[in-house]
Amino acid sequence: MKNSVKLLTLFIAAIAFVAINTAMTQKEGEPWVIPAKYKSMKSTIKAGDPSINTTGKELYNQHCRSCHGTKGLGDGPKARNLKTSTGDFSSKAFQDQADGEIYYQSFVGRDEMPNFEKKIADEGDRWAVVYYIRTMKK
Repeated sequence: MKNSVKLLTLFIAAIAFVAINTAMTQKEGEPWVIPAKYKSMKSTIKAGDPSINTTGKELYNQHCRSCHGTKGLGDGPKARNLKTSTGDFSSKAFQDQADGEIYYQSFVGRDEMPNFEKKIADEGDRWAVVYYIRTMKK
């Protein structure tokens, strides 16, 4: 009888553990619906200027790193508290997107991804962040 109670308790604890972890697992976000004007959008800054990467990195570290992680892998300290996965900026699927698509996702946002149009108001600074994110490819 004692062994039966122990086994039942262990079984219930295992089920509870699985249920809690399943409930806390992040889901993949729905595909982004990006307006056509953003898909064809082109950068307003010239690539190759070293200050672009410096500015992009500084702004990324200030506004993006806490969720997306230092290398854009989606492993920032705030990421685990989100319901939706933050994605992987180094992945081929992400890097294959047009610059305007990354711009839209990064600054217009949706759901748990906040809008950054007011926090990063300068158009050139926004493009610097997009260029910096491009350096994260595998």
